[in-house]
Amino acid sequence: MATPLTAEHRSWRTKVFVATWLSYVGFYFCRKPFSAAKGAIGAEMGWNTETLGNIWAAYLIAYSLGQFLASWMGTKLGPRKNVLLGMGVSIVATVAMGFTRDWRVMAVLVGVNGLAQATGWSGNVGTMAGWFYKSERGRVMGAWSTNFNIGSLVSGWTMAWVLGAASPLQWRWCFYTGAAVLSVIWVVFYMFQRNRPEDVGLLPVDDPATPIDEAMLPDPPPEGFMGLSRSAWTNLMLVAGFYFFVKFVRYAIWSWAPYFIHNYYEVGEGRSNLYATAFDILGLPGVYLTGWLSDRYFASRRAEVATAMMLASTLCMGLLMIFFDAGLGAFIPLLAFVGFTVYGPDALLTGAGAMDIGGRRSATFAAAVISGFGSMGSIVQELVISRVYDPKTGSLEIIFGLLLGSAAIAAVFCAILVVRNRRGGKGI
Repeated sequence: MATPLTAEHRSWRTKVFVATWLSYVGFYFCRKPFSAAKGAIGAEMGWNTETLGNIWAAYLIAYSLGQFLASWMGTKLGPRKNVLLGMGVSIVATVAMGFTRDWRVMAVLVGVNGLAQATGWSGNVGTMAGWFYKSERGRVMGAWSTNFNIGSLVSGWTMAWVLGAASPLQWRWCFYTGAAVLSVIWVVFYMFQRNRPEDVGLLPVDDPATPIDEAMLPDPPPEGFMGLSRSAWTNLMLVAGFYFFVKFVRYAIWSWAPYFIHNYYEVGEGRSNLYATAFDILGLPGVYLTGWLSDRYFASRRAEVATAMMLASTLCMGLLMIFFDAGLGAFIPLLAFVGFTVYGPDALLTGAGAMDIGGRRSATFAAAVISGFGSMGSIVQELVISRVYDPKTGSLEIIFGLLLGSAAIAAVFCAILVVRNRRGGKGI
């Protein structure tokens, strides 16, 4: 039988939910400033598109490598210490970015920030795995995973407001503001996050529906490398492949949409950042709805609902490719629908999916591996888009073609997981 939840269990689950949710929201306030201010920084410093792309690629490379480092550090330090350390380093690096005027120094600081930020997702997912049952993870993580929508959205609005302020040094205040917000959240996290119920003297939240959770016990040791069976490793690699292409899409839009809206539609920096948040706004209900559907109608089979959403995302991307020339009135709603269909599968498979694959013991590791491979897609998009975009013509066809292809391939990875489910019940 599942462990009965006491009033103290429920109280701590609320505290942990809020603390970890706020933590990942806060990370975005130190992740967003450079991409939001990219145009203003380039104009003042004289850095061209390729230089700006190389700087942000330093973040993405460090973030990707940091995921694999976080999978090891999370095991050694535990999620609490790992995430607190990551937030602290990110705050210091972000403040320093506001003072630099050399692109090489900026690239180093952005890279340090990337390593620090890599602790956030896997550490917080690992924490959540210890507090919630498998049967409720879809809807719980659907609500919890709104953190990266809201983090991106609210930080984007904040940076748009800062960039619209009347000051010759306005873009630097993006960095200072972001660091200040994460500093407050660091304190909240320190007070209210605990790795698992046992850390506050409560019984563990055991779920008989997830046998891998038994690996939390020291004896007998778990089977397979890092406590994962061969089937679990196959699922892990399929989700990692899916996430490579989803992050190609999501980070391309997140990193470049304000820049392209500013250049192509000739609107100001503040307004272009504001318009770009449409992607995050409609992504918010997409995240919750996808998680709720996976528990309510798909018996916690995550891949089936993710496949349907990614096919819809591919269709939306195709329409965006066709109609982007019709003006902002067509571009912004289509961008929003892409957000709705991409964010849901993204959150579902990297949150609840990683928890299902890894269980209580290996959820941090599984989430870090998935996010690490996904971050490689982020790197590729930054390097490729900065080079294929021609500012002289301003044409976006090839970029939308790349995004369309990436969404379609992500859907294929999801479909393979569905086939595994139907053939042997070994998918997710």
